[in-house]
Amino acid sequence: MNAIELERRYSAHNYAPLPVVLTRGKGAHLWDTAGRRYVDMMSAYSAASHGHGHPRILAALTAQAERLAVPSRAYYNDRLGAFLEELCTLTSLDAALPMNTGAEAVETAIKAARRWGYRVKGIARDHAEIIVASGNFHGRTTTVISASTEPDYRDGFGPLTPGFRAVAFGDLAAVERAITPQTAAVLVEPIQGEAGIIVPPAGWLAALRRICDAHRVLLILDEVQSGLGRTGAWFAFEHEGIRPDGLILGKALGGGVLPVSAFVARREVMDVFTPGSHGSTFGGNPLAAAVGLEALHVIRDEGLVEKSRVLGAHMLERLRAIASPALKDVRGRGLWVGAEIDPAVAGAREACERLLAKGVLSKETHQTVVRLAPPLVIARADLDWALDRFEEVLRELDGTRRTRAA
Repeated sequence: MNAIELERRYSAHNYAPLPVVLTRGKGAHLWDTAGRRYVDMMSAYSAASHGHGHPRILAALTAQAERLAVPSRAYYNDRLGAFLEELCTLTSLDAALPMNTGAEAVETAIKAARRWGYRVKGIARDHAEIIVASGNFHGRTTTVISASTEPDYRDGFGPLTPGFRAVAFGDLAAVERAITPQTAAVLVEPIQGEAGIIVPPAGWLAALRRICDAHRVLLILDEVQSGLGRTGAWFAFEHEGIRPDGLILGKALGGGVLPVSAFVARREVMDVFTPGSHGSTFGGNPLAAAVGLEALHVIRDEGLVEKSRVLGAHMLERLRAIASPALKDVRGRGLWVGAEIDPAVAGAREACERLLAKGVLSKETHQTVVRLAPPLVIARADLDWALDRFEEVLRELDGTRRTRAA
């Protein structure tokens, strides 16, 4: 029985992988079990922003694993403080709470916002509300899917958690209408990733900051995917010169080798936590802290934020220059682009399968969008090679459409 058959037999069917079995990775490339090399244009939803097997991150992982990995937060360790200091310095926020997965960090932010609403703002107990955006993706836990507007994420998992009000993404007037005396926070992605790399109107985030200030509402940004250089800035909020009250980070924070996440916030927000009120056995372990710190240093030392900005502008320019009936829209920022395929021509899954056959790895979202988000370490020549293959796929899809029409 081969690897695909084994996985299909023994795994829960909660994913629909493309038919390739990966066995090795290096930089922006991956290899399958037959030895074929692929250009990674997915980077594990930004978790592999540093590329695969980065030597500095592997060295930090190995050295720390040999010393001390997981003693739990029942004790101090000699790696966590430096990691959290670096996070606070980078974000210009005051304190950080380390977790593991992005969804756990989102849950942490929700708990912080609610307790802040009760203990600081004075909202009546158990009445706090959090405003979210339609089309959001903040994770898969029961509370987080309660904030989702996607039926597939919610169906059959109720009863769901109350306390969320969804408004249209990018609609400032809708946010203002939704705010009540019970509103504790607005929780949004600066750019919606899973929804198809949806970029809001220019000035939206800055205006959202002003609205939150005017109503004494926390602004919490989920930058699990958009943060740490993905959009050509350390954080997407920097494009509009604002600072959130709370920031959710993950994916790239683990350097492509571990799940590492954090909620970073102003002191007034973070101080609602007291001993015993929140925690995680693995969150903040010295292995994760060592890897996370090195992941941040690699981004800084190798100029990956600037590289994302420059190569991202190049990728957008190339994609927007393509004249193809199959390509309905191109949107994104930095090395993070959604290429929308016209459903009248083909599905995005078919486009990804054709890319796979040509040696490029990507993945569709919402049946219509091909994600193009390579590791930030990608060489321009490899990026151009992958984009050439994408153009070939579009020409094939256009040809198939003409054949069907005839």
